This record gives sequence, C-alpha cells and structure tokens, in this order.
Amino acid sequence: MRNWHGVALAAAMLAGPVAEVLAQAPAGFPNRPVRMIVGFPPGGTNDIIARLVGQKLSEQVGQAIVVENRGGANTAIASEVFVRSAPDGYTIMQVAPGHATNPSMMKLSFDPIKDFQFITVAAESQNLLVLHPSFPPRSVKELIEISKKRPGDINYGSSGIGTTVHLSAELFQYMTGVKWLHIPYKGAGPAMFEFFSGTFVLYFGNLPSVIQHARSGKLRGIAVTGAKRSAAAPEMPTVAESGVPGFEVTTWYGFALPAKTPKAILDYWHGEMVRTINAPAMRESLVKQGADPVANTPEQATAHVEREMAKWSKVIKAAGIKAQ
Repeated sequence: MRNWHGVALAAAMLAGPVAEVLAQAPAGFPNRPVRMIVGFPPGGTNDIIARLVGQKLSEQVGQAIVVENRGGANTAIASEVFVRSAPDGYTIMQVAPGHATNPSMMKLSFDPIKDFQFITVAAESQNLLVLHPSFPPRSVKELIEISKKRPGDINYGSSGIGTTVHLSAELFQYMTGVKWLHIPYKGAGPAMFEFFSGTFVLYFGNLPSVIQHARSGKLRGIAVTGAKRSAAAPEMPTVAESGVPGFEVTTWYGFALPAKTPKAILDYWHGEMVRTINAPAMRESLVKQGADPVANTPEQATAHVEREMAKWSKVIKAAGIKAQ
C-alpha cells in the first residue's frame, strides 16, 4: 500500500506538472457507474466543482460518475441519504462547509465525523461581496455608512442558512455593527435568480459563481472575504483591508465515502482524486472558477472539518442562528 500522506502533501504544493499518483484498484473495481451526491441544486459553485471533478474522474477510472443533486437543509438531506448508502465505494459525497455548521444549528440523524470517511479537500475559495447595480455603495466603507443609516432596511440573500454565504454576512454584521435583513434560498442557483431580479441587493457569493457577473458589470464586486487577495481576482481588495480588520471567511469543497468503506477503496479514491485535482487542465479550470486546488490527505481533511466545526459553532451561537 502506498504512503498517500506523503504523496498528497507533495501534490498539494505542485503548481505545474501533474503529480504521478497511481492507486492500485481493488480487483475489478470500479465495474459500474459511481454515484456522486451533491447537497445543493444544480447551478451553484458546489455543483460546478463536483461536475468538473466527476467528469475527469470518470475519464480516469473508466466508469460514469453520476452527479445526484439532493438540495435542502444545508446538505443535511444529502447526508442522510449518503450515510444509508452501502460502504462499497460506489457512492461518494461532496462535503461542503454546511457539513461543519449544521451540528451547531440542528439535530442530526448522523454523526458528521464518525459516519464519514473524508477522502480529501479538493479545493477552497473565497466569497466575493457583490451588490446589485441599483444599490449605491461602491466600497466596503460606503456600504457600512449607508447600512448604519438604514438599520434593518437592507436585504441580503444567501444560498441557505448556515452556508458561508450566510455566515459571511453574519460575521460582517457582528464585526461592524450594521443590521441587515436575511433572505435565505435553497441553493445558489435560486438565490442568484432572485438577486438579478432585485429581490435583495447584497450577496456574499462564492467567488467561482459570481466573479464573471462582477466583471461583466451585471453585479458590482467590492471585496473578497479571504485574509489576502485572491489570485483569481487580484483586482478585488479584501474586506479586511477595506476597513474591517481581521475579517476572514473561506469556503471549501471536499469529498467523502461512507463509514466502514474498506481502506483499500478509500486509498484508491484518494489517489484518483489527487491525480484529478493536480492535473494541469483541472488546476487551470479550478483557478478560472476562482478556486485554489488543495488535494490534502484523508487525515488532513478530517482535521479541517473538525476545525471548521469548532470555529463556526462560536459564530452561530453569538448570532443565534437556527436552522429552519
């Protein structure tokens, strides 16, 4: 058995050629289509990333990777379906930040750590604070000034309660003292449709799904949410440098297998995903989407989820956020 820990660490740092990561497949595996469950409707960033990775994986393993969208409850509905799946390697789930925030907001029928075997965090990205063109502010400073003059009178949308889109806005309000009205939707696709129609005027969208709209002028991008500027959108300042020091939110895209999946199958899928993520064409596609490739180890992915759960539990408690 190969030492995937060392392989993935090296692969994660590659900026050029693909890492030569070859996994020994269990005998005859896979010999039929593989299901990839995504906890959001089609059209959002999670769906885009899942389909990019799934298409490349399909080419590599010689079997169809069928994306199954199970939106609702900030990925909890998808997780309930997933944990009932046979641990045979033919069901993969895309794991998003909601996986780490749900335990603080709702009672779950599954354990977010023990019922999952995390394969890898494939990529991560920032959110971009975008405004409807009809809304006057052109900077974070102007947004704060106008918001303080109109407490509770400005609507912001999100792709769901507990998503980083939602929590970015909650953290912003907490750190600046402004008060907005939240309008949640069941996924980024429905939220963006309503955003363009003017139902709300402010949105912390995942960078991959909104950057082109900002560059085209359909929306007004004013700041990214990371600790430093994004390589995918270097023209956008950070919220922190724009007047809210210490503000930082990132989103991430991981993959998992059901608990009790044999280690040989976990190692196989990890190796294939590392190859997929670090292929030059895939890296280019992810960067164009505003996402930075990660491709870490199963152990590192698990630790990441645990850290996210601890971090956001504090924010959720302070904001009094409850799932609907």
